[in-house]
Amino acid sequence: MAAPIGLLPNLEKPEALRRAAEVARLLQRLGRTAWFEPDAAALLGLDVRPQPLESWAGRVEVSVVLGGDGTLLQAAKRLAPLGIAIVGINLGHLGFLTELEPEEVEADLPGLLTGTRVLDQRNMLRAEILRDGMVVQRFLALNDVVVSKGPFSRLIRVEVGLRGRPAFIWPADGIVLSTPTGSTAYALSAGGPVLSPDVRALSITPICPHSFYARTVAVDPAEEVRVRIVTPPTDAFVTVDGQHGAQLVPGDVVVTRLATEQTVLWRRPGWNFYDVLRRKLQEEEGAHAGE
Repeated sequence: MAAPIGLLPNLEKPEALRRAAEVARLLQRLGRTAWFEPDAAALLGLDVRPQPLESWAGRVEVSVVLGGDGTLLQAAKRLAPLGIAIVGINLGHLGFLTELEPEEVEADLPGLLTGTRVLDQRNMLRAEILRDGMVVQRFLALNDVVVSKGPFSRLIRVEVGLRGRPAFIWPADGIVLSTPTGSTAYALSAGGPVLSPDVRALSITPICPHSFYARTVAVDPAEEVRVRIVTPPTDAFVTVDGQHGAQLVPGDVVVTRLATEQTVLWRRPGWNFYDVLRRKLQEEEGAHAGE
């Protein structure tokens, strides 16, 4: 019997719920079973038995995530520790990470499920907040880890430590520690380079630096990077993938390193990162031109 397919719609988007019901019916026609978490099953009102996400590991073949890139980022942090791959259906704006547009699902999802696919493996970051030498919070990131000033604070001085010693001290609004996946997100807005997903690198990009000499530095992703604020006590925050985070207190150190988990995205044959990059950035420029 074929393994079930997990469905993770954005529960705050009515279109995502409607499309999830359509995908469930498509899977039924293909002889596959759709699994939903309890909250999604209740909202959809389908005749399905809800399955808690922790029960999906080793049983679900792949999870179909319905939403935008933000929905996929959130799902990736939950699914990667379970070893479950993702097929993303774009119901958002750009859709750098998603694979299918809604109108392509009927024609192309069956082929992905029968094995005609490419595996797009993405590195992730582990981040920890150290306070008095103790880990007080841990995070998993697919895009980036950002250390930045608070909304009302002045310019801060950010110390970046590499290989056990301080490497840079930058006066700036903050710093973006980005995977190649995140290089098309906040790091790009901060002036960082676009990195192909198969590049082994972690980019360190200052945000609005008050120095001509503060530029993006790329390091081996296996490097342990230690970031701390060296200005007098001030508001500062760490934000992970633009979704989760915490306020830092004076003396805190943010430590990042390559995660053991990976996000695996299913792609159609012929998928090419540069085609996606060109198309999505052109779409973005066109959208702004029409404003």
